Amino acid sequence: MQFNTILLQASGNAGLINMLFLGGMFVVLYFFIIRPQAKKQREQSKFVTDMKEGDRVVTSSGIQGKISRIEKDFITLDIGAGTKTTIRILKSSISKELTDSVVKEEASQ
Repeated sequence: MQFNTILLQASGNAGLINMLFLGGMFVVLYFFIIRPQAKKQREQSKFVTDMKEGDRVVTSSGIQGKISRIEKDFITLDIGAGTKTTIRILKSSISKELTDSVVKEEASQ
């Protein structure tokens, strides 16, 4: 009888510990995965809205060019060196990370 009583008491505390463990896991996931990803997404959307004609950008597929015209959802990039070669792409395909790395590389040269 006494052994059964000990087992029942232990299971009540284990439930609380399990809940605290799951809560701790959620906090860790939030601060190490969800929050940084949301911050990165906000920075990307701010970068896309702040673009202007004449900026040098890089698409997510690696095409470099200078913005020659901005429309609602599309951008016209001048990609030709000395020629008038342009492409029309979606605003969302511009990559902030690649653009930042290209601008830093050009500044160092």
